[in-house]
Amino acid sequence: MPRRVLQGVVVSDKMQKTVIVNVERRVMHPIYKKVIRRSKRYAAHDEENRCKVGDVVTIRECRPLSKRKRWEVVPRDSAAPGGDASPRSA
Repeated sequence: MPRRVLQGVVVSDKMQKTVIVNVERRVMHPIYKKVIRRSKRYAAHDEENRCKVGDVVTIRECRPLSKRKRWEVVPRDSAAPGGDASPRSA
């Protein structure tokens, strides 16, 4: 089974080698048919402590690294080509 990949915003980088990533998704209400934003926070492993608060990052599922960490930050250079994960130089 392939590993899940999510994209979100770093909301905390106060721990060593760990960042908290807020992932938002849109869900339609079953009765009212209104689109609602749902968010969830994931603890992700950041080996080199590169991520800062406000960065948009891609995370992927991995083996359990601790009690709460089951995700790792995908390095920017190995992200999908043409994606928003890499900064554009003008």
